[in-house]
Amino acid sequence: MAVISQFRGLSKDSRNAFISALLGWTMDAFDYFLVVLVYADIAKDFHVSLTKMAFLTTVTLLMRPVGAFLFGVWADRIGRRTPLMVDVSFYSIVGFACAFAPNYAVLLVLRLLYGIGMGGEWGLGAALAMEKIPPEKRGFFSGVLQQGYSIGYLLAAVVFLGIRQVDIGIPSWRILFAFSLLPALIALYVRQRVGESEAWERSQDRIKATNVKARTVFAQPAVLRRFAYLILLMTAFNWMSHGTQDIYPTFLKEGLHFSGDAALGIAVVYNIGAIIGGTISGGLSQRFGRRRTIITAALLGLPIVPLFVLSTTAGWLCLGSFLMQVVVQGAWGVIPAHLTELSPDEIRGFYPGVTYQLGNCLAAFNLPIQQALAKSHGYPFALAVTIIPVLIAVAVLAALGTERRHVVFGEAESSGVPAASGRNG
Repeated sequence: MAVISQFRGLSKDSRNAFISALLGWTMDAFDYFLVVLVYADIAKDFHVSLTKMAFLTTVTLLMRPVGAFLFGVWADRIGRRTPLMVDVSFYSIVGFACAFAPNYAVLLVLRLLYGIGMGGEWGLGAALAMEKIPPEKRGFFSGVLQQGYSIGYLLAAVVFLGIRQVDIGIPSWRILFAFSLLPALIALYVRQRVGESEAWERSQDRIKATNVKARTVFAQPAVLRRFAYLILLMTAFNWMSHGTQDIYPTFLKEGLHFSGDAALGIAVVYNIGAIIGGTISGGLSQRFGRRRTIITAALLGLPIVPLFVLSTTAGWLCLGSFLMQVVVQGAWGVIPAHLTELSPDEIRGFYPGVTYQLGNCLAAFNLPIQQALAKSHGYPFALAVTIIPVLIAVAVLAALGTERRHVVFGEAESSGVPAASGRNG
């Protein structure tokens, strides 16, 4: 009901921009988490180890900064719409092709290419959506937008749970990859109905009037310092989310010997928690501030860790994972608004996506590290020893930063030119 109420205050173009960004990010996550849910099954089909199979997610994460850079620079030059439509077409085709991979090597290359498309989607989709959302509503819609990630995970779990019940002689993971094409095409259709970003158009007028180039804006010391800071922040954020999600289905199946259906059921429960947490926290950040909301969510995660990693029964596992994802995705719900607000107008297509994805790149070895630790010390140790430090790091880094909650995109105060890089930098 809150979503419906908030939507009523948006123009048709703003609604379409938001819906297209949400659908695009949902389908990115759907395809990514297919691998997380089924990489043990793929490992058996291709006769490779789980540790080696975990690098399917690693190469995807490693290539995301490449996509964020290529599509982001392109979007800052010609606008948001065309690069976004090219991007969703590209990753849709690559994701569909994964269904026909004949061996591990081919699938690895396809996941590498998919990472490029996935890297382009978040930064451009978030920039376009946040640029079209009124500043006073930005926090709430940021929270909903980021939960496309959890919705994609939830959708992957539900669809896989349904497909597992039907035996048609084809591995279920191949059917899932093929299925991902249809929703992605729906996202492409909606995106065609979105107008260009007015904030981008105003920034282009200012660039022409002042003759300030994007590279000049990026080279400013304040902008570079903020860029480095945001990479560190997003490294901690990505380690927090991947550290609590990627290995968890395998922990349930291999560590606690739950059935595949039971593990998927628990995944459904904790993704519902993620959606609730992100939506609520995004809205709260509009009132209490971006940093304060992030810090609170991260610190609330610390007392949940024992319940999250030491539970052994389905009920307690559901509760622990549900609560953990409420706070983890609660912190994440702030990020689309926070990163786009800290990005200068002239480089908003490039800046938030690249900082986000470089953080992902640095966190890309999370799953192989956790898998190796689980092999030698057990899954509870692997989860706890990686999650606790990261929750603390997220809180500390958020406290050290700044925010620009009320900035209006496209106006002089949101520009990256020298006159605007002082108080808000």
